[in-house]
Amino acid sequence: MTRQNQQLSKELAPRRARGLDDGGEPIIRVEDFRATYGGKTVLKDITFDVRRGEVLVIAGGSGSGKSTLLKHMIGLYKPAGGRILIDGDDIAAADGPQLARLMRKFGVAYQGGALFGSMTVLENVKLPLEEFTDLPAEVADLTALTKLQLVGLVDAAQKLPSELSGGMQKRAAIARAISLDPAIVFLDEPSAGLDPITSASLDELILTLNHLLGTSFVIVTHELPSIFTIADRVVVLNGTEKTMVALGDPVTLRDHSPNPWVRDFFNRGAPGATL
Repeated sequence: MTRQNQQLSKELAPRRARGLDDGGEPIIRVEDFRATYGGKTVLKDITFDVRRGEVLVIAGGSGSGKSTLLKHMIGLYKPAGGRILIDGDDIAAADGPQLARLMRKFGVAYQGGALFGSMTVLENVKLPLEEFTDLPAEVADLTALTKLQLVGLVDAAQKLPSELSGGMQKRAAIARAISLDPAIVFLDEPSAGLDPITSASLDELILTLNHLLGTSFVIVTHELPSIFTIADRVVVLNGTEKTMVALGDPVTLRDHSPNPWVRDFFNRGAPGATL
């Protein structure tokens, strides 16, 4: 953990102690979730919540269903069983204006960034504002520039994605994900393909945005250093059992989980637990 990360963690600790354990209604609730593919169950018996303002990581071995779970949480697929509630509303049951309202509550940054190559960075970040608001063009520009300022990319506003480094592309994707000021941001493998220094810098950005904006983050990642740096809690999936086998603080799970597979997982020792 870098010195800046350590300082951020110290600053965030009192807020998290007050805000995450206050018994308030969670912003996301996953209830008895089950997913199938080709008629076969790939995930089952999964129940957890996401508290307001927390960073929750979804972790597990290769093929354990991490991205599958995330895709169901953002409404790309409907569960084969159970429910996923966003602010109390079932996202799979929503349609029309209700679905549009629910989707305004979260932003998504995919693993590859999914930036439009023919558009500048500013145009990419501004796109959700043009699609979902009636803001005048100059206000949309200013709003998008503000988001780029937050992620440290305001000087790259007029560049194309191909002109950016991998880390800068990830930051641009996050800027687009927060363009509508969502309450929740989903990140799929944000550190994939990045060197350790760039990955650590991205962790610092996530902590900073969480601190400044109070946004809840749901993050799929295979990077143990990132998990221990950014996560308030971790949902651990086991591909063999096709379910979640742990939920909690990553350090506590590593050192004190009653499940030896989970302890080994966080120490990179569990068979089939390659991250």
